[in-house]
Amino acid sequence: MEFAAVILAGGRSSRLGGVAKASLVYDGATLLEGALQAARGAGTVVVVGPDPGTLPGGVLSCREDPPFAGPAAAIAAGLSALQRHRAGSGGVAPPLTLVLACDMPRVDAALRVLLEAAGTSSPSGQPLPEAGPPGDGYMAVADGRRQPLVGLYGTTALQRSVDEAERRGMLINASVSGLLASLDVREVTVPSGATDDVDTWDDASALGVSGLIHGHQPGNRSGTSQLTPTLEANGEDPG
Repeated sequence: MEFAAVILAGGRSSRLGGVAKASLVYDGATLLEGALQAARGAGTVVVVGPDPGTLPGGVLSCREDPPFAGPAAAIAAGLSALQRHRAGSGGVAPPLTLVLACDMPRVDAALRVLLEAAGTSSPSGQPLPEAGPPGDGYMAVADGRRQPLVGLYGTTALQRSVDEAERRGMLINASVSGLLASLDVREVTVPSGATDDVDTWDDASALGVSGLIHGHQPGNRSGTSQLTPTLEANGEDPG
């Protein structure tokens, strides 16, 4: 089944001292590169966040307005960028849109299961235990926890939720759970740990993620002078 992808790669990373999560390294690649690889089946991909200047050809880039306005606003910006791209190319909206945060180093395993669910069968051709009517899409559930930032959502339904939130003035600094509350999604159990994310240096260390940019290592919570180049590059005040 065709799908587009919105990859969220912004945010202040306040618990990482301002170091961009997208630039952290796992298994020889940045977390953003890993997210792009996990979403490789998408027809069109947009990365929402500061443009790292190293995106593969054909990958779109945009920013939520205002910057750091939260994941709901970032999803809205991503959908808008995809719409503009389709308008310019004469394309049509795919039935599903993947929403994916870039800070989950093991998310590839979760996406494989979600995509199998969307196709209603596994690669072996056997029906999946959770196969059934898609409703407004599919959301990953790992270790009993829903993860809305690993979801394949009906494009029309997702846009409808964004439009309603915007109409009510509830996009800026809004939660993704709130944005998606009206959607009838099917929960899909994915492998344990597949949606574990990096919020702190302790998380990074536990997941085998390295903070190699500007000399950072997991657990290094100090060093303002090391952070200054990263913050300035993102247009932030080092203070």
